[in-house]
Amino acid sequence: MTKTFNYRLVFRILGLLLCTETFFLLLAAGVALIYGESDLLPLLESAGITALGGLLGYLAGLRAPRQLGVREGYCIVAVVWVFFSLFGMLPFLLNGSILSPTDAFFETMSGFTTTGASVLTDIESLPHGLLFWRSLIQWLGGMGIVVLSLAVLPFLGGNMQLFMAEVPGPTYDKLQPRIKNTARQLWGLYVVLTGIEAIMLYIGGMSAFDAVCHALTTMATGGYSTKQASIAYWDSPFIQYTIILFMVLAGTNFALLYWAFIKRRFDKLWHDEELRTYLLTIAAFTIAITLGLVMYKGVHSAADFESTFRESLFQVVSIITTTGFSTADFMLWKPVVWALLLLLMLSGGSAGSTSGGLKIIRLLLVCKNGYYEMKRLIHPKAILPVRINQHVVPENTISNIHAFTVIYVGIIIISTFVVALSGMPLGESFGATLTAISNVGPGIGSCGPAGSFAALPTFTKWFLAFIMLIGRLELFTVLVLFSPTFWKK
Repeated sequence: MTKTFNYRLVFRILGLLLCTETFFLLLAAGVALIYGESDLLPLLESAGITALGGLLGYLAGLRAPRQLGVREGYCIVAVVWVFFSLFGMLPFLLNGSILSPTDAFFETMSGFTTTGASVLTDIESLPHGLLFWRSLIQWLGGMGIVVLSLAVLPFLGGNMQLFMAEVPGPTYDKLQPRIKNTARQLWGLYVVLTGIEAIMLYIGGMSAFDAVCHALTTMATGGYSTKQASIAYWDSPFIQYTIILFMVLAGTNFALLYWAFIKRRFDKLWHDEELRTYLLTIAAFTIAITLGLVMYKGVHSAADFESTFRESLFQVVSIITTTGFSTADFMLWKPVVWALLLLLMLSGGSAGSTSGGLKIIRLLLVCKNGYYEMKRLIHPKAILPVRINQHVVPENTISNIHAFTVIYVGIIIISTFVVALSGMPLGESFGATLTAISNVGPGIGSCGPAGSFAALPTFTKWFLAFIMLIGRLELFTVLVLFSPTFWKK
């Protein structure tokens, strides 16, 4: 017989997680205090309300059994993103920077899921504390709220259900024997890379505040900027190449980065098929778009060519890693370029990275299995297992990936028509849906790099916020909650 769902333990853990959000709200309040702006009190009030909610949740589950099952684990991971967004939107509402609860929730969910789709039309009017909070929620969502908690909260240490439900991608690498130590290693590397990027951006000419905010959102592949023009605000090759480098790193499997930078096993990088495919995809699309822009715009000097190449490389890396930064409005380019960028939105970066999308590893396995299926037709008796990095991939993994891909594409198709009911053109509806489920940020048309999601109807914003969530949590973590079997006793 299935055990009774442990509601009290869910409340207790959610309460503890909200206490961690309180800590980060206080960090943002510290920034507001330094700049002496109007957002200090709203941030402090938000921290107080969040702390109270966390305390009530903790007390409600104080005598709960400590056994955390699979159902409780999936429920916590899905629900915590909603709770964090509901409490995280309070500073925007209390400060009056965003007047509508719908817009505030959309902006905050877009932040925590590292989507980067915004309803703001004048980002620079926000005070520094809120700009920092806006960047910080993306940084927290990048590596994952629950993974952070596994790293720092002893009560959650070693819980496989939470870790497996949270870590993005079809595979993960256990760096340490204990899950808690794995989470700490991942977060340690995340923090170090964020710090290095912030220093480099500061050296490149950004202010200390802008450097920190952009380092936070780059490593999270989130894309929130402190400027309305995004990275185009800084006409600096050094800054743009620095962000390109760290977007590429953020879109790489963090287990590989750990082996390379911590264990000095650089051989693991080149021997990884997913990483090679990821880098070759970036190179191929950059060359194609660069050549297209050269033919479209014309290049009259080496400096013009370098600028065109950098513009192309930046957009390709930004889209494939689902970061969403921009140095140009690609809606002004030829429609064929839009199609290429939409393909990159769909693919996303590597498994085990902070990027969204289908992930390179899934597409690689689908293509390999398709190739071997054709060979099996020619040689019916041949045993042709699918391999990645010279290891045989189990049949159930291949089946899961095919199921995931079909459901992913199915959700995109259905959601496109749902969004189109709001009156958006079908092409723009497809772009908005794809950018939401892949956690990219900019879509096409009015939701492109130079636009915003502000004009969308209320229902569409709530619907896209839900699509962002299921995309960030790799579909099944959220969809399983809607299965009657999941809740049966």
